[in-house]
Amino acid sequence: MGSVSDTERLAQLNRELTILNSIAQALNASVQLEEALRAALAQVAELLSLNTGWIWLLDEQTGEPYLAAAQNLPRALTKNPARMTGRCYCLDTYRSGDLAGAANVNVVKCSRLSGLVDDTHGLRYHSSIPLYAHGKQLGVLNVASTDWRELSKDDLRLLYTVGDLVSIAIERARLFGASARLGAVEERNRLARELHDTLAQGMAAVALQLEAADALLDASADPARVQRTVRHALALTRENLEETRRSVQDLRPAGLEGRTLAEALAALAESWSAAGNPPVVFASAGESRPLPPRVEAGVYRMAQEALTNVMRHAEAQQVSLRLETVPHRLRLVVEDDGIGFDPGEVGAGHYGLIGLNERAKLLCGALKIASCPGEGTCLEIAIPLDEIDEAS
Repeated sequence: MGSVSDTERLAQLNRELTILNSIAQALNASVQLEEALRAALAQVAELLSLNTGWIWLLDEQTGEPYLAAAQNLPRALTKNPARMTGRCYCLDTYRSGDLAGAANVNVVKCSRLSGLVDDTHGLRYHSSIPLYAHGKQLGVLNVASTDWRELSKDDLRLLYTVGDLVSIAIERARLFGASARLGAVEERNRLARELHDTLAQGMAAVALQLEAADALLDASADPARVQRTVRHALALTRENLEETRRSVQDLRPAGLEGRTLAEALAALAESWSAAGNPPVVFASAGESRPLPPRVEAGVYRMAQEALTNVMRHAEAQQVSLRLETVPHRLRLVVEDDGIGFDPGEVGAGHYGLIGLNERAKLLCGALKIASCPGEGTCLEIAIPLDEIDEAS
């Protein structure tokens, strides 16, 4: 007898492992919550001969239950959708905490079928399996059968383990969804920064040129001089259109094409000065090590933004732009002799400084601002290259 019992026990364990493995594979096949839940219900129905099942989840924001997935519901419920909304006995019991242990994962009378006779497939009872994650209520998995029998302790234990697998899948799917939403927010922020650094800056430069042309026309200036100003505005418009296209496609800034970062910043300083802005003196020091493209692009954009801030707000006579590169750190310093400001009074509307700070953080770096009214401003951006190398 002992050997027969051991053989039966081994067969039972093998059956349970096969069922759990099949359900785990179904749950792992998708990170989309609804797909994973439907797959789990289908596996439970097939492997445990429980024809019907459904899963209630609690909304993460409101805590209210909603039907997340269903398998082979009787027509009495499908043709009366209101029957599958709102409260019921098993949900009330679960939310009050009474479905906390395996002993309570048992047969309960389905209040949603109460009073129904036709099109119920003979269903009256179901087993409710509570779903938890780290002690937090997620919902309830209900399974039923037309030829209902009371579940054995082994079946109850197996269903409880299935509940654990489903709970893990729910948490994973929700984390994936949250990650995707965060990625979408970060991408929107990236595009906003890129458009601000390209389209907004470029249009500001074009506007200045057109304002200058308008002033020259009012002053009846030499037509050739007016024409040069308008042509400069047109050239800036073309450059910024190309730059905007590159930014949206997440390509390198045009200024970096075929140049090192130091060469690109030198060219930026030269073109900036030539456009009638306060003259920019560029200097670089340190090793000329290859830098990751995203570091070069980020630092170049920050230099552009810093110079734009000088043009808009500083009323400076001269600007210095310095790039320093050592084995473990890169520093970009932009200093002007303008009117300065109180950094403690910078409001939320100063998108240039917000963008600089965000770009520095994306490169694991930091932005420092030193300024006083009447004493100019110094912006310092420090990027730890060793952390960038490890993250690349």
